Amino acid sequence: MEKVHVPGTDRGKIFLYTLSTCGWCRKTKAWLNDAGLEYTYVDVDLLPPEEKTRALEELKRWNPRCSYPTVVVNGSECLVGFDPDRLQEMVSK
Repeated sequence: MEKVHVPGTDRGKIFLYTLSTCGWCRKTKAWLNDAGLEYTYVDVDLLPPEEKTRALEELKRWNPRCSYPTVVVNGSECLVGFDPDRLQEMVSK
């Protein structure tokens, strides 16, 4: 699966499931970039069919509705949608 790593300050493992066309996904990435945080993401809609199926299976473990963005922090907390206050809370632990 083609994952994109964005370097920055390590505040734990931050992983995003996004769509390339999603405005809220772009806002989430911009917030993380502005905060200077390290994160990894995958634009699910740009994946080849087999990889897209696998990504959606992973995503469903965190967010059964498969809505975007879905942010997973340290493999233990999940945030669905763009919520900068909650995101700040999650990466400040």
